Amino acid sequence: MSERVDLIVRNGTVVTSESSFEGDIACDGGQFAAIAARGTLDVTADEEIDATGLYVLPGVIDGHVHFREPGYEYKEDWTHGSTAAVMGGVTTVFDMPNVIPLTSNVEGAQIKKEIAESKSHCDFGFFAVVLQENVADIAPLGESGLIVGYKAFLGTTIGNIPAPDDGVLIEALEEIRKTGLRIGFHAENNDIMEHEIARLKAEGRTDAKAHVDSRPAIAEVESIQRMGLFGRHTGTKLHIYHLSSKDGLEMIDEWRAKGVDYTCETGAHYCFLTKDDMDQLGSVLRMNPPVREPGHGEPLFDGLLDGRVNAIATDHSPHTAEEKRNDDIWKAISGFAGVETSLRLFLTYGVNTGRMTLPQLVRATSEGPAKVWDVYPRKGALLPGSDADLTIVDLGKVDTIEADRLHSKNNTNPFEGHETRGAAVATVVRGAVVMRDGELVAEPRGRMVHTVVHEPMGAVTAPA
Repeated sequence: MSERVDLIVRNGTVVTSESSFEGDIACDGGQFAAIAARGTLDVTADEEIDATGLYVLPGVIDGHVHFREPGYEYKEDWTHGSTAAVMGGVTTVFDMPNVIPLTSNVEGAQIKKEIAESKSHCDFGFFAVVLQENVADIAPLGESGLIVGYKAFLGTTIGNIPAPDDGVLIEALEEIRKTGLRIGFHAENNDIMEHEIARLKAEGRTDAKAHVDSRPAIAEVESIQRMGLFGRHTGTKLHIYHLSSKDGLEMIDEWRAKGVDYTCETGAHYCFLTKDDMDQLGSVLRMNPPVREPGHGEPLFDGLLDGRVNAIATDHSPHTAEEKRNDDIWKAISGFAGVETSLRLFLTYGVNTGRMTLPQLVRATSEGPAKVWDVYPRKGALLPGSDADLTIVDLGKVDTIEADRLHSKNNTNPFEGHETRGAAVATVVRGAVVMRDGELVAEPRGRMVHTVVHEPMGAVTAPA
Protein backbone atom coordinates (compact mmCIF):
# COMPACT_ATOMS: atom_id res chain seq x y z
CA MET A 1 0.00 0.00 0.00
CA SER A 2 1.24 3.49 -0.86
CA GLU A 3 1.83 5.99 1.93
CA ARG A 4 -0.93 8.14 0.51
CA VAL A 5 -4.33 6.75 -0.47
CA ASP A 6 -7.57 8.09 -1.90
CA LEU A 7 -9.76 7.75 1.18
CA ILE A 8 -9.49 6.78 4.83
CA VAL A 9 -12.46 6.09 7.09
CA ARG A 10 -11.24 6.44 10.66
CA ASN A 11 -12.57 5.75 14.15
CA GLY A 12 -15.70 3.82 13.22
CA THR A 13 -17.01 0.45 14.38
CA VAL A 14 -16.27 -1.84 11.44
CA VAL A 15 -18.90 -4.54 10.98
CA THR A 16 -18.58 -7.79 9.04
CA SER A 17 -20.90 -10.77 8.88
CA GLU A 18 -18.88 -12.39 11.64
CA SER A 19 -17.90 -9.63 14.07
CA SER A 20 -17.37 -5.94 14.74
CA PHE A 21 -14.33 -4.02 15.92
CA GLU A 22 -13.03 -0.47 16.28
CA GLY A 23 -11.06 0.13 13.12
CA ASP A 24 -9.83 2.22 10.21
CA ILE A 25 -10.23 1.47 6.51
CA ALA A 26 -7.99 2.71 3.70
CA CYS A 27 -9.30 2.79 0.13
CA ASP A 28 -7.12 3.29 -2.93
CA GLY A 29 -7.68 2.78 -6.63
CA GLY A 30 -11.29 1.79 -6.03
CA GLN A 31 -10.39 -1.11 -3.73
CA PHE A 32 -9.78 -1.69 -0.04
CA ALA A 33 -6.07 -1.20 0.57
CA ALA A 34 -6.02 -1.96 4.30
CA ILE A 35 -8.38 -2.66 7.18
CA ALA A 36 -6.82 -2.34 10.59
CA ALA A 37 -7.42 -1.65 14.27
CA ARG A 38 -8.20 1.94 15.13
CA GLY A 39 -5.14 4.21 15.07
CA THR A 40 -2.76 1.72 13.49
CA LEU A 41 -2.86 2.89 9.84
CA ASP A 42 0.16 5.10 9.24
CA VAL A 43 -1.05 6.66 5.99
CA THR A 44 -2.46 9.94 4.72
CA ALA A 45 -5.32 10.36 2.32
CA ASP A 46 -6.80 12.78 -0.17
CA GLU A 47 -10.07 12.55 1.76
CA GLU A 48 -10.94 11.41 5.26
CA ILE A 49 -14.17 10.49 7.00
CA ASP A 50 -14.27 10.60 10.78
CA ALA A 51 -16.72 7.81 11.65
CA THR A 52 -16.59 8.28 15.42
CA GLY A 53 -19.82 6.92 16.87
CA LEU A 54 -20.81 5.41 13.50
CA TYR A 55 -20.90 1.88 12.09
CA VAL A 56 -19.01 1.04 8.90
CA LEU A 57 -20.62 -1.75 6.87
CA PRO A 58 -19.68 -3.34 3.54
CA GLY A 59 -21.77 -1.64 0.88
CA VAL A 60 -25.43 -2.66 0.85
CA ILE A 61 -26.55 -4.62 -2.22
CA ASP A 62 -30.16 -4.54 -3.39
CA GLY A 63 -30.55 -7.62 -5.56
CA HIS A 64 -34.00 -6.75 -6.91
CA VAL A 65 -34.87 -3.36 -8.38
CA HIS A 66 -36.92 -2.10 -11.31
CA PHE A 67 -35.30 1.11 -12.54
CA ARG A 68 -37.70 0.94 -15.54
CA GLU A 69 -35.33 2.31 -18.15
CA PRO A 70 -35.54 1.94 -21.11
CA GLY A 71 -39.24 1.99 -21.85
CA TYR A 72 -41.00 3.14 -18.67
CA GLU A 73 -39.13 6.30 -17.77
CA TYR A 74 -42.32 8.01 -16.62
CA LYS A 75 -42.28 5.63 -13.63
CA GLU A 76 -38.54 5.54 -12.83
CA ASP A 77 -35.15 5.95 -14.50
CA TRP A 78 -31.51 5.26 -13.74
CA THR A 79 -30.81 8.82 -12.57
CA HIS A 80 -33.59 8.87 -9.98
CA GLY A 81 -33.41 5.20 -9.01
CA SER A 82 -29.67 5.20 -8.41
CA THR A 83 -29.88 8.48 -6.52
CA ALA A 84 -32.48 6.91 -4.23
CA ALA A 85 -30.22 3.89 -3.84
CA VAL A 86 -27.14 5.77 -2.63
CA MET A 87 -29.29 8.02 -0.43
CA GLY A 88 -30.44 4.83 1.26
CA GLY A 89 -26.91 3.45 1.64
CA VAL A 90 -27.10 1.06 -1.33
CA THR A 91 -23.91 0.75 -3.37
CA THR A 92 -24.93 -1.95 -5.90
CA VAL A 93 -28.25 -2.88 -7.48
CA PHE A 94 -29.34 -5.73 -9.74
CA ASP A 95 -32.00 -4.61 -12.20
CA MET A 96 -34.87 -6.66 -13.57
CA PRO A 97 -35.44 -7.43 -17.28
CA ASN A 98 -39.04 -6.29 -17.84
CA VAL A 99 -38.20 -3.11 -19.73
CA ILE A 100 -38.59 -2.15 -23.40
CA PRO A 101 -36.85 -3.77 -25.15
CA LEU A 102 -36.84 -6.76 -22.82
CA THR A 103 -33.44 -7.82 -21.53
CA SER A 104 -33.85 -11.08 -23.44
CA ASN A 105 -30.75 -11.09 -25.63
CA VAL A 106 -27.28 -9.58 -25.81
CA GLU A 107 -28.52 -6.56 -27.73
CA GLY A 108 -31.11 -5.71 -25.09
CA ALA A 109 -28.55 -6.03 -22.30
CA GLN A 110 -26.07 -3.83 -24.16
CA ILE A 111 -28.68 -1.10 -24.62
CA LYS A 112 -29.37 -1.05 -20.90
CA LYS A 113 -25.66 -1.11 -20.03
CA GLU A 114 -24.99 2.02 -22.04
CA ILE A 115 -27.87 3.84 -20.33
CA ALA A 116 -26.85 2.78 -16.83
CA GLU A 117 -23.19 3.61 -17.32
CA SER A 118 -24.08 7.16 -18.27
CA LYS A 119 -26.52 7.79 -15.40
CA SER A 120 -26.04 5.49 -12.42
CA HIS A 121 -24.62 6.67 -9.11
CA CYS A 122 -24.22 3.07 -7.87
CA ASP A 123 -22.77 -0.06 -9.43
CA PHE A 124 -25.19 -2.41 -11.15
CA GLY A 125 -25.85 -5.80 -12.68
CA PHE A 126 -28.67 -7.13 -14.86
CA PHE A 127 -30.88 -10.18 -15.08
CA ALA A 128 -31.93 -11.62 -18.44
CA VAL A 129 -35.46 -12.90 -18.89
CA VAL A 130 -36.25 -16.45 -19.99
CA LEU A 131 -39.08 -16.56 -22.54
CA GLN A 132 -40.82 -19.23 -24.55
CA GLU A 133 -38.83 -18.20 -27.61
CA ASN A 134 -35.33 -17.18 -26.42
CA VAL A 135 -33.60 -20.39 -25.26
CA ALA A 136 -31.05 -19.85 -28.05
CA ASP A 137 -30.05 -16.55 -26.41
CA ILE A 138 -29.21 -18.09 -23.01
CA ALA A 139 -25.66 -19.17 -23.83
CA PRO A 140 -24.69 -15.92 -25.63
CA LEU A 141 -26.03 -13.91 -22.70
CA GLY A 142 -24.05 -16.00 -20.26
CA GLU A 143 -20.88 -15.56 -22.30
CA SER A 144 -21.37 -11.82 -22.79
CA GLY A 145 -20.52 -10.73 -19.26
CA LEU A 146 -23.57 -8.46 -19.36
CA ILE A 147 -25.69 -10.34 -16.80
CA VAL A 148 -25.39 -11.78 -13.29
CA GLY A 149 -28.23 -14.28 -13.74
CA TYR A 150 -31.55 -15.10 -15.35
CA LYS A 151 -35.19 -14.60 -14.42
CA ALA A 152 -38.37 -16.44 -15.31
CA PHE A 153 -41.86 -15.19 -14.54
CA LEU A 154 -44.07 -18.14 -13.59
CA GLY A 155 -47.20 -16.03 -13.09
CA THR A 156 -48.67 -12.92 -14.66
CA THR A 157 -47.27 -9.72 -13.18
CA ILE A 158 -46.20 -6.26 -14.30
CA GLY A 159 -45.32 -6.31 -18.00
CA ASN A 160 -47.55 -9.31 -18.73
CA ILE A 161 -44.66 -11.55 -19.70
CA PRO A 162 -46.02 -15.06 -20.31
CA ALA A 163 -44.44 -17.95 -18.44
CA PRO A 164 -42.51 -20.44 -20.60
CA ASP A 165 -44.06 -23.89 -20.73
CA ASP A 166 -42.52 -26.63 -18.62
CA GLY A 167 -40.68 -28.18 -21.56
CA VAL A 168 -39.01 -24.90 -22.41
CA LEU A 169 -38.22 -24.27 -18.75
CA ILE A 170 -36.39 -27.58 -18.43
CA GLU A 171 -34.48 -26.90 -21.64
CA ALA A 172 -33.65 -23.40 -20.43
CA LEU A 173 -32.45 -24.68 -17.06
CA GLU A 174 -30.15 -27.14 -18.79
CA GLU A 175 -28.64 -24.29 -20.83
CA ILE A 176 -28.31 -22.06 -17.77
CA ARG A 177 -26.53 -24.82 -15.84
CA LYS A 178 -23.83 -24.81 -18.53
CA THR A 179 -23.23 -21.10 -17.97
CA GLY A 180 -22.67 -21.62 -14.23
CA LEU A 181 -25.08 -18.77 -13.46
CA ARG A 182 -28.23 -18.85 -11.35
CA ILE A 183 -31.85 -18.42 -12.37
CA GLY A 184 -34.41 -16.71 -10.16
CA PHE A 185 -38.17 -17.11 -10.34
CA HIS A 186 -41.18 -14.95 -9.75
CA ALA A 187 -42.85 -17.91 -8.06
CA GLU A 188 -46.62 -17.76 -8.49
CA ASN A 189 -48.72 -20.45 -10.20
CA ASN A 190 -50.67 -18.64 -12.88
CA ASP A 191 -53.54 -21.13 -13.16
CA ILE A 192 -54.30 -20.87 -9.44
CA MET A 193 -54.22 -17.07 -9.53
CA GLU A 194 -56.36 -16.70 -12.63
CA HIS A 195 -58.96 -19.04 -11.15
CA GLU A 196 -59.09 -17.12 -7.88
CA ILE A 197 -59.20 -13.72 -9.56
CA ALA A 198 -62.15 -14.80 -11.71
CA ARG A 199 -63.96 -16.24 -8.70
CA LEU A 200 -63.49 -13.13 -6.57
CA LYS A 201 -64.54 -10.80 -9.36
CA ALA A 202 -67.67 -12.90 -9.89
CA GLU A 203 -68.44 -12.41 -6.20
CA GLY A 204 -68.19 -8.66 -6.67
CA ARG A 205 -65.06 -8.25 -4.52
CA THR A 206 -63.14 -5.06 -5.24
CA ASP A 207 -61.65 -4.45 -1.78
CA ALA A 208 -57.90 -4.34 -1.26
CA LYS A 209 -57.76 -7.66 0.58
CA ALA A 210 -59.22 -9.40 -2.47
CA HIS A 211 -55.78 -9.05 -4.06
CA VAL A 212 -54.25 -11.13 -1.25
CA ASP A 213 -57.03 -13.70 -1.48
CA SER A 214 -56.51 -13.99 -5.24
CA ARG A 215 -52.83 -14.96 -4.89
CA PRO A 216 -52.78 -17.52 -2.04
CA ALA A 217 -49.58 -18.93 -0.57
CA ILE A 218 -50.20 -22.26 -2.32
CA ALA A 219 -49.55 -20.48 -5.64
CA GLU A 220 -46.06 -19.59 -4.39
CA VAL A 221 -45.41 -22.98 -2.81
CA GLU A 222 -46.42 -24.95 -5.91
CA SER A 223 -44.05 -22.91 -8.07
CA ILE A 224 -41.18 -23.43 -5.62
CA GLN A 225 -41.95 -27.15 -5.53
CA ARG A 226 -42.01 -27.49 -9.33
CA MET A 227 -38.82 -25.47 -9.87
CA GLY A 228 -37.10 -27.50 -7.16
CA LEU A 229 -37.99 -30.65 -9.07
CA PHE A 230 -36.70 -29.17 -12.32
CA GLY A 231 -33.56 -27.86 -10.61
CA ARG A 232 -32.80 -31.26 -9.13
CA HIS A 233 -33.24 -32.84 -12.56
CA THR A 234 -30.97 -30.34 -14.34
CA GLY A 235 -28.49 -29.42 -11.59
CA THR A 236 -29.16 -25.70 -12.06
CA LYS A 237 -28.70 -23.12 -9.30
CA LEU A 238 -32.09 -21.66 -8.31
CA HIS A 239 -33.35 -18.56 -6.54
CA ILE A 240 -36.76 -17.36 -5.38
CA TYR A 241 -37.38 -13.63 -5.64
CA HIS A 242 -39.53 -11.80 -3.06
CA LEU A 243 -40.35 -14.84 -0.90
CA SER A 244 -43.60 -13.99 0.89
CA SER A 245 -44.68 -17.03 2.92
CA LYS A 246 -43.41 -19.32 5.64
CA ASP A 247 -44.78 -22.22 3.58
CA GLY A 248 -42.54 -21.22 0.71
CA LEU A 249 -39.48 -21.16 2.96
CA GLU A 250 -40.36 -24.62 4.26
CA MET A 251 -40.54 -25.90 0.68
CA ILE A 252 -37.14 -24.40 -0.11
CA ASP A 253 -35.75 -26.18 2.96
CA GLU A 254 -37.14 -29.48 1.64
CA TRP A 255 -35.35 -29.11 -1.68
CA ARG A 256 -32.13 -27.99 -0.03
CA ALA A 257 -32.23 -31.21 2.01
CA LYS A 258 -32.37 -33.07 -1.32
CA GLY A 259 -29.24 -31.35 -2.56
CA VAL A 260 -30.69 -28.51 -4.65
CA ASP A 261 -28.74 -25.23 -4.60
CA TYR A 262 -31.74 -23.04 -3.72
CA THR A 263 -31.44 -19.45 -2.48
CA CYS A 264 -34.08 -16.85 -1.67
CA GLU A 265 -34.73 -13.25 -0.67
CA THR A 266 -37.42 -11.34 1.18
CA GLY A 267 -38.18 -7.69 1.88
CA ALA A 268 -39.35 -5.23 4.50
CA HIS A 269 -43.02 -5.31 3.48
CA TYR A 270 -43.19 -9.09 3.94
CA CYS A 271 -41.40 -8.93 7.30
CA PHE A 272 -43.11 -5.92 8.86
CA LEU A 273 -46.56 -5.60 7.24
CA THR A 274 -49.53 -7.96 6.85
CA LYS A 275 -52.78 -8.28 4.97
CA ASP A 276 -54.46 -6.44 7.84
CA ASP A 277 -52.52 -3.27 6.97
CA MET A 278 -54.48 -3.08 3.74
CA ASP A 279 -57.48 -1.90 5.77
CA GLN A 280 -55.65 1.41 6.14
CA LEU A 281 -53.26 1.40 3.19
CA GLY A 282 -55.56 -0.04 0.54
CA SER A 283 -54.08 -0.31 -2.94
CA VAL A 284 -50.82 1.37 -1.87
CA LEU A 285 -49.83 -1.98 -0.36
CA ARG A 286 -50.68 -3.98 -3.48
CA MET A 287 -47.62 -6.04 -4.47
CA ASN A 288 -46.97 -9.31 -6.33
CA PRO A 289 -46.77 -11.65 -4.50
CA PRO A 290 -48.89 -9.97 -1.83
CA VAL A 291 -48.18 -9.38 1.82
CA ARG A 292 -49.85 -12.20 3.71
CA GLU A 293 -51.95 -12.92 6.74
CA PRO A 294 -50.30 -12.50 10.15
CA GLY A 295 -47.96 -15.41 10.87
CA HIS A 296 -45.68 -15.23 7.82
CA GLY A 297 -43.51 -12.20 8.59
CA GLU A 298 -41.90 -13.57 11.73
CA PRO A 299 -40.68 -16.84 10.11
CA LEU A 300 -39.28 -14.87 7.16
CA PHE A 301 -37.48 -12.47 9.50
CA ASP A 302 -36.16 -15.42 11.52
CA GLY A 303 -34.94 -16.89 8.23
CA LEU A 304 -32.83 -13.79 7.70
CA LEU A 305 -31.37 -14.22 11.17
CA ASP A 306 -30.36 -17.86 10.69
CA GLY A 307 -29.37 -17.52 7.02
CA ARG A 308 -32.12 -19.70 5.55
CA VAL A 309 -33.30 -16.54 3.78
CA ASN A 310 -30.13 -15.44 2.02
CA ALA A 311 -30.80 -11.79 1.30
CA ILE A 312 -32.88 -8.68 1.84
CA ALA A 313 -34.09 -7.25 -1.47
CA THR A 314 -36.69 -4.55 -2.03
CA ASP A 315 -38.43 -5.26 -5.35
CA HIS A 316 -38.25 -1.49 -5.77
CA SER A 317 -40.96 -0.95 -8.38
CA PRO A 318 -42.30 2.60 -8.59
CA HIS A 319 -45.52 3.64 -10.31
CA THR A 320 -47.32 6.94 -10.52
CA ALA A 321 -49.79 7.82 -7.77
CA GLU A 322 -52.59 7.58 -10.32
CA GLU A 323 -51.60 4.01 -11.16
CA LYS A 324 -51.28 3.02 -7.50
CA ARG A 325 -54.32 4.57 -5.86
CA ASN A 326 -57.73 3.13 -6.69
CA ASP A 327 -60.62 1.98 -4.51
CA ASP A 328 -61.15 -0.89 -6.96
CA ILE A 329 -58.15 -3.13 -6.25
CA TRP A 330 -58.30 -4.71 -9.71
CA LYS A 331 -57.70 -1.30 -11.29
CA ALA A 332 -54.67 -0.51 -9.12
CA ILE A 333 -51.18 -1.66 -10.08
CA SER A 334 -48.74 -3.73 -8.01
CA GLY A 335 -45.44 -2.36 -6.78
CA PHE A 336 -43.96 0.58 -4.85
CA ALA A 337 -40.70 2.36 -4.06
CA GLY A 338 -38.33 0.72 -1.56
CA VAL A 339 -34.63 1.00 -2.39
CA GLU A 340 -34.15 4.18 -0.33
CA THR A 341 -36.01 3.05 2.80
CA SER A 342 -35.17 -0.64 3.23
CA LEU A 343 -32.02 -0.20 5.31
CA ARG A 344 -33.78 2.33 7.56
CA LEU A 345 -36.62 -0.11 8.16
CA PHE A 346 -34.39 -3.04 9.09
CA LEU A 347 -32.29 -0.80 11.35
CA THR A 348 -35.51 0.43 12.98
CA TYR A 349 -37.51 -2.78 13.36
CA GLY A 350 -34.57 -5.19 13.45
CA VAL A 351 -31.31 -3.85 14.85
CA ASN A 352 -32.62 -1.10 17.13
CA THR A 353 -35.24 -3.40 18.66
CA GLY A 354 -32.60 -6.01 19.46
CA ARG A 355 -34.15 -8.58 17.13
CA MET A 356 -31.19 -8.51 14.70
CA THR A 357 -27.47 -7.91 15.17
CA LEU A 358 -25.47 -5.74 12.83
CA PRO A 359 -23.44 -8.78 11.63
CA GLN A 360 -26.72 -10.54 10.80
CA LEU A 361 -27.82 -7.45 8.88
CA VAL A 362 -24.52 -7.40 6.96
CA ARG A 363 -24.98 -11.05 6.00
CA ALA A 364 -28.43 -10.28 4.62
CA THR A 365 -27.67 -6.98 2.90
CA SER A 366 -24.11 -7.41 1.64
CA GLU A 367 -22.45 -10.81 1.87
CA GLY A 368 -25.62 -12.82 1.18
CA PRO A 369 -26.70 -11.19 -2.09
CA ALA A 370 -23.08 -11.04 -3.28
CA LYS A 371 -22.72 -14.79 -2.81
CA VAL A 372 -26.13 -15.58 -4.33
CA TRP A 373 -25.25 -13.76 -7.56
CA ASP A 374 -21.58 -14.78 -7.73
CA VAL A 375 -20.01 -11.36 -7.22
CA TYR A 376 -18.38 -12.18 -3.86
CA PRO A 377 -15.74 -11.23 -2.72
CA ARG A 378 -15.49 -8.40 -5.24
CA LYS A 379 -18.68 -7.11 -3.67
CA GLY A 380 -20.16 -7.69 -0.22
CA ALA A 381 -16.85 -8.11 1.62
CA LEU A 382 -14.46 -6.02 3.71
CA LEU A 383 -11.26 -7.56 2.38
CA PRO A 384 -8.11 -6.07 0.84
CA GLY A 385 -8.62 -6.10 -2.93
CA SER A 386 -12.43 -6.08 -2.77
CA ASP A 387 -14.27 -3.12 -4.25
CA ALA A 388 -14.21 -0.31 -1.71
CA ASP A 389 -17.97 -0.06 -1.18
CA LEU A 390 -19.08 1.17 2.24
CA THR A 391 -22.34 2.05 3.95
CA ILE A 392 -21.73 4.20 7.02
CA VAL A 393 -24.61 4.08 9.50
CA ASP A 394 -25.76 6.25 12.39
CA LEU A 395 -27.87 3.96 14.57
CA GLY A 396 -29.32 6.90 16.46
CA LYS A 397 -30.50 8.99 13.51
CA VAL A 398 -34.24 9.58 13.87
CA ASP A 399 -36.33 10.52 10.86
CA THR A 400 -39.74 9.99 9.29
CA ILE A 401 -40.39 8.36 5.91
CA GLU A 402 -42.00 11.01 3.74
CA ALA A 403 -42.46 10.54 0.00
CA ASP A 404 -41.83 14.23 -0.66
CA ARG A 405 -38.27 13.87 0.68
CA LEU A 406 -37.37 10.64 -1.14
CA HIS A 407 -35.48 10.61 -4.41
CA SER A 408 -37.12 8.12 -6.77
CA LYS A 409 -39.25 9.46 -9.60
CA ASN A 410 -42.38 8.12 -7.87
CA ASN A 411 -42.21 7.56 -4.12
CA THR A 412 -45.60 6.14 -3.13
CA ASN A 413 -44.84 3.50 -0.50
CA PRO A 414 -46.65 1.68 2.34
CA PHE A 415 -44.27 2.91 5.04
CA GLU A 416 -45.22 6.58 4.62
CA GLY A 417 -45.22 8.28 8.03
CA HIS A 418 -43.21 5.59 9.82
CA GLU A 419 -40.69 7.06 12.24
CA THR A 420 -37.33 5.37 11.74
CA ARG A 421 -34.27 5.12 13.94
CA GLY A 422 -30.99 4.40 12.15
CA ALA A 423 -29.90 5.42 8.65
CA ALA A 424 -26.98 5.61 6.26
CA VAL A 425 -25.15 8.92 6.62
CA ALA A 426 -22.50 8.21 3.97
CA THR A 427 -22.29 5.93 0.95
CA VAL A 428 -18.97 5.04 -0.67
CA VAL A 429 -18.84 3.41 -4.13
CA ARG A 430 -15.45 2.00 -5.11
CA GLY A 431 -13.58 4.37 -2.85
CA ALA A 432 -15.49 7.54 -3.77
CA VAL A 433 -17.94 9.24 -1.42
CA VAL A 434 -21.19 9.62 -3.38
CA MET A 435 -23.58 10.50 -0.53
CA ARG A 436 -22.76 12.33 2.66
CA ASP A 437 -25.21 13.62 5.27
CA GLY A 438 -28.16 13.26 2.96
CA GLU A 439 -26.56 15.08 0.03
CA LEU A 440 -25.46 13.68 -3.32
CA VAL A 441 -21.80 14.70 -3.59
CA ALA A 442 -20.52 13.02 -6.76
CA GLU A 443 -21.28 12.67 -10.44
CA PRO A 444 -22.57 9.33 -11.77
CA ARG A 445 -19.82 6.72 -11.48
CA GLY A 446 -21.66 3.42 -11.55
CA ARG A 447 -20.25 0.55 -13.55
CA MET A 448 -21.31 -2.97 -14.39
CA VAL A 449 -20.57 -5.73 -11.92
CA HIS A 450 -19.24 -8.97 -13.34
CA THR A 451 -19.65 -12.40 -11.83
CA VAL A 452 -16.63 -14.15 -10.37
CA VAL A 453 -15.08 -16.40 -13.01
CA HIS A 454 -15.98 -20.02 -12.49
CA GLU A 455 -16.15 -23.20 -14.51
CA PRO A 456 -19.54 -24.42 -15.76
CA MET A 457 -20.97 -27.35 -13.87
CA GLY A 458 -20.57 -30.83 -15.28
CA ALA A 459 -23.32 -33.22 -16.22
CA VAL A 460 -25.66 -34.23 -13.45
CA THR A 461 -26.48 -37.85 -12.80
CA ALA A 462 -29.91 -38.49 -11.41
CA PRO A 463 -29.87 -40.36 -8.11
CA ALA A 464 -30.73 -44.04 -8.26
